[in-house]
Amino acid sequence: MAIFEGAGVALVTPFKENRDVNYEKLEELVEEQVALGTDSIIVCGTTGEASTMTHEEHLDVIKYVCQITKKRIPVIAGTGSNCTDTALYLSEEAEKHGADGLLLVSPYYNKATQNGLKAHFKAIADAVRIPILLYNIPARTGVNIAAETIADLCLNVSNIVGVKEASGNFSAIADLMNLTDGRVDLYSGNDDQIVPMLSLG
Repeated sequence: MAIFEGAGVALVTPFKENRDVNYEKLEELVEEQVALGTDSIIVCGTTGEASTMTHEEHLDVIKYVCQITKKRIPVIAGTGSNCTDTALYLSEEAEKHGADGLLLVSPYYNKATQNGLKAHFKAIADAVRIPILLYNIPARTGVNIAAETIADLCLNVSNIVGVKEASGNFSAIADLMNLTDGRVDLYSGNDDQIVPMLSLG
């Protein structure tokens, strides 16, 4: 159930000097990526500065990118939050707006337990039908999603299909691939780690 194969580009969210979203420039960025053969677009992730946008801006940007892309390539919407209800709301709305998949960062700052992470991600997955990628980036969130937790979620929740790994912990990544017999979509979240990630499957 891979959302995409190849390279997914994390878009910036361009703003005007008055701090409004620059939708004209955003359209240019989307069209440029489609024309250059990008395999998917990730909108409102870390690079898209989602954590500094209002909920209205966040969802308007997702909706706009989906409209501009017109299903030519998949759009993966970042809808994670440290508040489960907020992540649920953003995820449900992103699905309504036409997102092809979701990217859910681990809840930042709260330092949830592994069981807490499972409950958080499962609650969101149960509320939507589109595929979900977990996003493991402990340097930014303060919490690591353990290999065992990722494996449990990917193997037991039908629409949690993979993980964007940016932990840099190759031992844990190897454990994940072993625990799942490779039945998890693994994406590199760090450009400089793509080759060693490929070697792990």
